[in-house]
Amino acid sequence: MTNLEFHGSAPAGGAVAGAVTGPVDLEGDLASLPGDGARMAPRWTAPAAAKASPVSPSRIHGVRVPAGSARLLEAMSDYGD
Repeated sequence: MTNLEFHGSAPAGGAVAGAVTGPVDLEGDLASLPGDGARMAPRWTAPAAAKASPVSPSRIHGVRVPAGSARLLEAMSDYGD
């Protein structure tokens, strides 16, 4: 897991309003992720959905990729490196 370093004087467990109290588990597992997400959800707002307008096919001209980038991608395996 990532080696996290903390600098400062904030107490473990958080003194911020709405923070989780008690010991902080920095080595959490996958089972703790849904609960972590549920606790963070009220603090995050989703932007209003932008409605995409259709683009005329005559305005689509393709994608140009530099030769060096194309060679790099060609040399990669199908499942990533």
